[in-house]
Amino acid sequence: MNDKISEKDKKDWEKFLSNDEKLPNKDLDSSVGKTTKIKRIDLHGFTLGEANKTIEKFINDSHTNGVTKIVVVTGKGLHSDVEKDPYISKDLSILKNSVPEFIKNNFNLMKKIIEIKEAKIKDGGSGAFYIFLKKKL
Repeated sequence: MNDKISEKDKKDWEKFLSNDEKLPNKDLDSSVGKTTKIKRIDLHGFTLGEANKTIEKFINDSHTNGVTKIVVVTGKGLHSDVEKDPYISKDLSILKNSVPEFIKNNFNLMKKIIEIKEAKIKDGGSGAFYIFLKKKL
């Protein structure tokens, strides 16, 4: 057995300890008794155009059906193939940045949304985000 800890592991551990967000205690689930309707969508593998079209329909359908919270998983873009194409901006093509921007620039979608914010670690952390929807009138 190797008792030595690599410098990378030490740095990763220090980064974890200094992170403000802690791992969730799943035994203390505060959602018990609440009537929050939650839907989840995973956009891994989608092109930007497909993702935008899919999320627009998903938000509209969710709002119509009384969903109050959407968990959108985009991934962090770590395994994206955009680095192979010099004509595509690496920063703008990553879904985690582009999809929320598309939503924020869509006036009709924003009329149905209360807030968009980064997901907690248990739902995907920086590779996901929440959309909180207004109640249907």
